[in-house]
Amino acid sequence: MQFTDLITPALAYSTRNRQRNGIALPNLTVLQTTEVSEFDAVVYKPVVCLVLQGAKETTIGDQSVTLRAGSALIVSHDLPVQSRIISASPDKPYLALIVSLEHGVLRSLYDKISSVSEEMTPQRSLSAGPADAKVIETIGRYLALMNSSVEAEVLGPSILREIHFRLLMSPIGGMLRSLLSIDSHASRVAKAIVHIKRDFRQNLSIPELAQLAGMSQSSFHGHFKQVTGTTPLQYQKDLRMIAARDLLRAGRHSVASASFEVGYESPTHFSRDYQRKFGTVPSKESAVIPEPA
Repeated sequence: MQFTDLITPALAYSTRNRQRNGIALPNLTVLQTTEVSEFDAVVYKPVVCLVLQGAKETTIGDQSVTLRAGSALIVSHDLPVQSRIISASPDKPYLALIVSLEHGVLRSLYDKISSVSEEMTPQRSLSAGPADAKVIETIGRYLALMNSSVEAEVLGPSILREIHFRLLMSPIGGMLRSLLSIDSHASRVAKAIVHIKRDFRQNLSIPELAQLAGMSQSSFHGHFKQVTGTTPLQYQKDLRMIAARDLLRAGRHSVASASFEVGYESPTHFSRDYQRKFGTVPSKESAVIPEPA
């Protein structure tokens, strides 16, 4: 099976679910758009993204990958990224299959692949390359379950587990393999990421994070950047910026209240960071009329 064989069923799946008359397959999303876009900041959760048409650029820190038709992207950790669609049109929309990954399923496969995982070089948490033929075939079988609710219920979980296995064994699955070991740098950084995400509004303590990860401060800083492509402080700042933008766009916060809500003590400092991140002042995002001075 070629990745092009998935275009027609992916479009059908997208149409059925948009019209609410199809079978929704767990963990599977079809992203379809007919227009190119500017960079947008979002938080990626662990996923595999298989691009079927068009192209997309994704960046975090010093990492930047361009995904074109036939490319696959594995995200192994929660990552605040910037991405944009760079190739799409009404005749040939950007089309991608996205499968959410579950760490519990990955770890359940540890005993099966532990003998080979040490032989493979881990990569960063944003890993891209040509889609593996076995991954394409397995995702294709999972997508085909949209035609039968009985097959989706009975066969879906086992095929979804197989997708996780195929990704672990694929050339770009190095970081996923590294995550299986609780003592790996990837797993230790993942613990720190959970803490940062939970408490991103609070002042960040690098010594505490390093202790949580079981590393020295210098080692933690180096491995965090190796895994995520950015520093712990920048990771936190990106989470704050994305959360603040969502608050402003929802229209329930002024610039000052949004800055305080995400952990800033100075609205001026917040506005400076916001403009540096998004290229616009936060007041342009807010629908709230500021209170008079």
